[in-house]
Amino acid sequence: MANHAAKKYPATGSVVDLMDPDRQKRLLALAEVGDVWGVGRRTTAKLKARGIHTALDLANADAKAMRSEFSVVLERTIRELNGVSCLDLECIRPTKQQIICSRSFGHKVTEKQELREVIAKYTTRAAEKLRGEKRLCRVVSVFIRTSPHIKNEPFYSKTLSVELPNPTDDTRDLLEVTKVIFRRIWRAGYRYMKAGVMLADFYEHGVFQQDLFRVDNNKVNSKALMTVVDNINQSGLGNIFFASQGVSPQWSMKRDHLSPAYTTKWEDLPNVY
Repeated sequence: MANHAAKKYPATGSVVDLMDPDRQKRLLALAEVGDVWGVGRRTTAKLKARGIHTALDLANADAKAMRSEFSVVLERTIRELNGVSCLDLECIRPTKQQIICSRSFGHKVTEKQELREVIAKYTTRAAEKLRGEKRLCRVVSVFIRTSPHIKNEPFYSKTLSVELPNPTDDTRDLLEVTKVIFRRIWRAGYRYMKAGVMLADFYEHGVFQQDLFRVDNNKVNSKALMTVVDNINQSGLGNIFFASQGVSPQWSMKRDHLSPAYTTKWEDLPNVY
């Protein structure tokens, strides 16, 4: 709630202290129930039908009764709004079960090559995250879609997954797979607004039983090469990328609510008077 108020009300100066219970209630009374994290559109409509219009109304509701009518998630939300912690802190972050790289575009993409560069970029980023998890993946998925909200325009959405014979974390292997998938799902004549790449079915290094009737196609010195690429890109001294990503891509991700880069951009530094 403090974060919400700091962003919404300029008079706060981006700093909100909610240690005072009275200030907590005043802020909850100002917030719409639909602004509470985890309360979707359908739930919001049902809550308003019951006379619950603000976050304070939700906080004052009977948690057990709301659980029986809605879900345990809403019950926990009500208790959290009353200062009762329902989710434990994770001292050790669990290993991810899947990795997804997806964004809406800054403008509609119509050219095949341009959308292919998007897929290549997301594949490269997903592979970097996969190596950060120290895992190999066996299932690769790609999806592309147009906007369902534009009238008088045809809607198209397609997702395709491929299971690899042997798991890998080599960006080159994943780029080859996503290239084939993209060719199969691409349809001309549409204005695409979103695409994504998903990696799943993870394995630890050295624990996967390979198929006895398939040749191990892992590239020579794959681990060493990917380590060098990651180290250079993370060092801040330079950037190595694959040609399939495009030298000067024209597309851009939609970032209307991107947080300021206080530590890396001079123009984003806050002014103190």
